[in-house]
Amino acid sequence: MKSPTPSATQAKTPTINSSGLTPLKALAPFLKPYKKQLLVAGVSLILAACSTLVVPFSFRQIIDLGFVNSSHSDYGQINWTFLTLLLIAVILAITTALRFYAVSWLGERITSDVRQKVYAHVISQSPQFFEVTQSGEVLSRLNTDTILIQTLIGTSVSMFVRNCLLFTGGLIMMFVTSARLSVMIFVMLLLIVIPIMILGRKVRKLSKNTQDKIANASGLAGEKLNAVNTIQSFTNEKAESTLFNQYVEDAFLAARTRIRARALLTLIAIVFGFSSIIAVLWLGAYAVLDQQLSSGELTQFILYSAIVAGAIAGLAEVLGDTQRAVGASERLLELLKLKSHIENPLEPRALPAIPEQGVALQFEGISFHYPSNSNLVLKNISLEIEPGELVAIVGRSGAGKSTLFQLLQRFYDPQQGAIKINGVNIHDLNLNQLRQMIGIVPQDIVIFSDNALENIRYGKLTASDSEIFEAAKMAVADEFILKLPQGYQTFLGDRGIRLSGGQRQRIGIARTLLKNPALLLLDEATSALDSESESLIQLAIEKATKNRTTLVIAHRLATVKKANRIVVFDEGNIVEVGTHAELIAQGGIYSTLADLQFST
Repeated sequence: MKSPTPSATQAKTPTINSSGLTPLKALAPFLKPYKKQLLVAGVSLILAACSTLVVPFSFRQIIDLGFVNSSHSDYGQINWTFLTLLLIAVILAITTALRFYAVSWLGERITSDVRQKVYAHVISQSPQFFEVTQSGEVLSRLNTDTILIQTLIGTSVSMFVRNCLLFTGGLIMMFVTSARLSVMIFVMLLLIVIPIMILGRKVRKLSKNTQDKIANASGLAGEKLNAVNTIQSFTNEKAESTLFNQYVEDAFLAARTRIRARALLTLIAIVFGFSSIIAVLWLGAYAVLDQQLSSGELTQFILYSAIVAGAIAGLAEVLGDTQRAVGASERLLELLKLKSHIENPLEPRALPAIPEQGVALQFEGISFHYPSNSNLVLKNISLEIEPGELVAIVGRSGAGKSTLFQLLQRFYDPQQGAIKINGVNIHDLNLNQLRQMIGIVPQDIVIFSDNALENIRYGKLTASDSEIFEAAKMAVADEFILKLPQGYQTFLGDRGIRLSGGQRQRIGIARTLLKNPALLLLDEATSALDSESESLIQLAIEKATKNRTTLVIAHRLATVKKANRIVVFDEGNIVEVGTHAELIAQGGIYSTLADLQFST
């Protein structure tokens, strides 16, 4: 079972053409509801930066007034200077703690909001999206990429603003202290900007590449873990481990390249930054000897230079995190920018009142092919179904039977033709309204990691326990549920692994019966049942089909014989329509299928 190569997974979602930090603007709407927290973080950040910038000036006062000038008359000034310095330290501590709390809270809050919005957006996509996208890749974006955004908002942004304030304030104070030395440092620092910008863009590209590689590994793992029984049945554990190791190694190599580029970025920023400052301070020492500067002024200049150099190093570090977050934001934006191929109409039509006997269906010239395959699955299908009618759909595998059910639920839209319910095109109906009136029992029942009670309640989230018990009895599911260790409260395992195929189908039938839909779709609903259970389910289905329109995809004779009409599909066409007896008499495809598949 060959898995898609990493390159095959990279063109699944539209690419966002962005430059610089533009993708981060998309995070602005998530910040708007939290203006108070932003204000607290901003004010505390500014106060903390200002407190830091006052410290070198205080040291200048201490040196010039205390150590150089030893006059007893300056003792009071020294005491006042030290008390002021202590007050500054207290303010710095309080504002730093407040800033840390505010930005960390924002980081956690925004990350949660982004995850919620991305998940809600993805889960509303049409099946066409999931045809070409691995669920593991989506999970990687929800987890790994949002963590990077959390780091950005909860740490990097505040550090960026803080370092910008320190850099700007420190540079201004350096010019105030000694304009000549500051100009020299400023010119040297400008030379650092070019390599930082070049390497910064490279880090950004490498960061996005790393996240793509991680997503590929996650997608592969998610797919293979869901098929672990198949893997073990074919004894392919070693091959799958080797393939996963290859994906993980690809991610590691991409990360190593990114780390190397980021380390080089930090190295250049720090070495060039400090070298330029040291060179200028060297000249500053001569200025003190020539009495062009006082010792306190040189100390002040040195401290402000250290603040500026530290700010540059911090900005280089933050820039690396920011570039990674930009890559993560791009990937999340790719998901948020997606538009489902199936959308609600701008002005949905109201569905006429549903008669007691069920809804009427009209298929008018339906032709359809899946987006990933241009071969027509359905070809000019026209069929009318009366309210309350039970219609069986039969045909060879791949004839288009299940596709018809997907079109009815508007998971896809046909390329030609229209499907109408009570005379209204389903394309003009609200999706929720359409799907609420339809209940389906698929061949492959989905069981959630929950207990039996909640798995059945999924058909109607507002249902009472007594309603659930009644639906379970109708589906003959209570017979085995009551024998489980905790009855209805028994955890059914991941994907219902603790249940047999027949038990899973009975849970699915109970779930659909609880929904009580006007249109019932049964897709091989009894395929996984033994003969005894099937006979019981047939009784439940007979009750369920009363006063509602029912379409049944079935190969079993018991279900097909009781249908009002049987529609035979072959290679996307309707080739025969009639009752069981009429079609047997015709001696066509249905008669052949009956001989091969319906014989008892």
